[in-house]
Amino acid sequence: MLAEAAEPDEPSGPHPFAPIPYVVRSVVQETPDTVTLAIAPHGSRRIPPARPGQFAMLYAFGLGESPIGVSGSAGEGVLFHTVRDAGRITHALTRLTPGDGVGVRGPYGRGWPMEAARGRDVVIVAGGLGLPPLRPALRTILRDRDAYGRLEIIYGARTPKDLVYAAELQEWRRRGDLRLQVTVDAAGRDWYGDVGVVTTRIPDARFDPARTVAFVCGPEIMMKLTARALLARGVPASATWVSMERNMKCALGFCGHCQFGPSFVCRDGPVLSFEGLAPRLGVREV
Repeated sequence: MLAEAAEPDEPSGPHPFAPIPYVVRSVVQETPDTVTLAIAPHGSRRIPPARPGQFAMLYAFGLGESPIGVSGSAGEGVLFHTVRDAGRITHALTRLTPGDGVGVRGPYGRGWPMEAARGRDVVIVAGGLGLPPLRPALRTILRDRDAYGRLEIIYGARTPKDLVYAAELQEWRRRGDLRLQVTVDAAGRDWYGDVGVVTTRIPDARFDPARTVAFVCGPEIMMKLTARALLARGVPASATWVSMERNMKCALGFCGHCQFGPSFVCRDGPVLSFEGLAPRLGVREV
């Protein structure tokens, strides 16, 4: 049995719901509706370092806040958040420009079980905007590459224009110590890569099932089917971890919006073992 995911950190700030002021340093347009924000503390206060898989609450002043996974970090407390325009608050966040202010609180939740993955083959499967929450885990592995076995990355999106991190994808393709498969659901004649959902690439993935840990993030149906495909390859459900992002509002387990059976996604997740999650995913209205 693999070790449980890391315990969540204590929330930051003088009050659990008080955001810390940050300022936007740069904005990268990833796709027509998705940007990556680089934000830095505006003053001496900052949130604690985030572990791979944790999230923060980003506050658009005058509108409200939204839970966004931490997709990277740098010196001086700089955080990266990849945000898709999917509602009123995220629309405002994707319209921020360098110099604009944004509130941050966190980090929250349980992250990817990086210690449990050491010495094992690692399969990372991302669907849609599931790659950003997985990027810190991937970067952690690449910084200490010899501590892990084979590294297999499977990334899928709806169309080629929906792929994020184009430069990093090219960098990963050039590396000899990992294998990257990129697939899209639909494409025109100018696309020379694979076409099909991510589960169609799992039979071709190279790993030893008995010593593999899988990290999966994407739409719920995609994660469920991916976990089943990995199970068919011999990867036990206890070795497959998925990241849920269900209706999180307060990030502290108070409001109850993200309750999923006996668990609160913000507090007990967002990273959960598929072994414990599978029975609930099959129940309607849970």
